[in-house]
Amino acid sequence: MSISPKLALLEEYALVARALSAPARLSLLEQLAQGERGVEALAEKTGLTIANCSQHLQQLRRAGLVTSRRDGKAVIYRLTDAKTLELMDLLRIVAERNLAQVERILRGLSGGEDAPEPVSRADLAARLAEGSVTVLDVRPADEYAAGHIPGALNASLAQLEQILPTLAPDAEIVAYCRGPYCVYAHQAVATLRRHGLNARRLEGGLPEWREDGRQVLVDAG
Repeated sequence: MSISPKLALLEEYALVARALSAPARLSLLEQLAQGERGVEALAEKTGLTIANCSQHLQQLRRAGLVTSRRDGKAVIYRLTDAKTLELMDLLRIVAERNLAQVERILRGLSGGEDAPEPVSRADLAARLAEGSVTVLDVRPADEYAAGHIPGALNASLAQLEQILPTLAPDAEIVAYCRGPYCVYAHQAVATLRRHGLNARRLEGGLPEWREDGRQVLVDAG
């Protein structure tokens, strides 16, 4: 007996939902939001074996969330389109609004205190134009080199203590990282505020900034 069109549609929608049901696949989507990458690079970034990474990527591709191309013998993956990034963010929003454990985890990242409201991307763009803000990219150096907000300084969480003396005490600091699932900016803001600095995180990250059509700088070489 053939299934109804309604049930057939629900099966396809469920295919997408199942693809989002594994933390490893969400981590892969986060990495691909930074830019296209091969399987080996993705495996190294996410801590997966190459075989396991490849299996997860195939599931994401079957669900239409990522696409791939050949570069010689290598297979290079990327997000299918901006809607995948929007879906990732919507998943975060629903979880933050409705799951108490998510709130507890985020509060823990802020040292048990309420985190300050994030800065919108439009506001950051305006403040950059005025020269009235210090922007801090807390992603790894290779991701910063592949694309970053113009004027942003790069420092990992481990390097924050080293750069503190270079930050003006009265400066407004905005930290950003990888996007919907990245916690580096939360942790960086908490550290900076513990040292008495006026720090907030950006709403979204580099992927959302890029999708807004805003300028992204790529380091030469």
